[in-house]
Amino acid sequence: MMQHAPMNTIIAICAAALSLLYLQLLSLFCVLFIYHVVFVPVVIDDPIGAMGMLLAAWFSGVAIGTVFLALKPWEPDAVKVITSIYSRASMIASGKMFVANTLPSSMLVLFDWNPLFHTIDQARGYIFLHYNPHFSDPIYPVIVSLGLVMLCMVGEFYTRKSASISWSATR
Repeated sequence: MMQHAPMNTIIAICAAALSLLYLQLLSLFCVLFIYHVVFVPVVIDDPIGAMGMLLAAWFSGVAIGTVFLALKPWEPDAVKVITSIYSRASMIASGKMFVANTLPSSMLVLFDWNPLFHTIDQARGYIFLHYNPHFSDPIYPVIVSLGLVMLCMVGEFYTRKSASISWSATR
């Protein structure tokens, strides 16, 4: 498919990212609808802000994934290991299992690097009425994601110019 002239890497990445966003949103709405109907009504304090944080988390995932995609042709085995390590570290440091406002400042430093930490904490502030996120920034994931997208596009274009079909035979 990539051999066709109008098709390029950006279009393929955007198509894959939008299809995953569609599936995630569909799953989210189905789960929330079933929970709302079967158990108790779901009330989200600020649904627009919560959706914004969900989109920021999705965009940061796309940005980090495209960085790994740009690095993959150069060192496929190392990128596979690094991707696995990053996935696990990001899951631990995401803030899903603890509330950021309850952490001491010595622990916050360990999690502050993760854009997902900021989006999850900010989403809690938009979803729950009496939660006010003090230690996260809603702009941080967007800035990091934009920087990573620019960096990975440069890497992807450079890789596409210098990549060879014979790489798959030697690696």
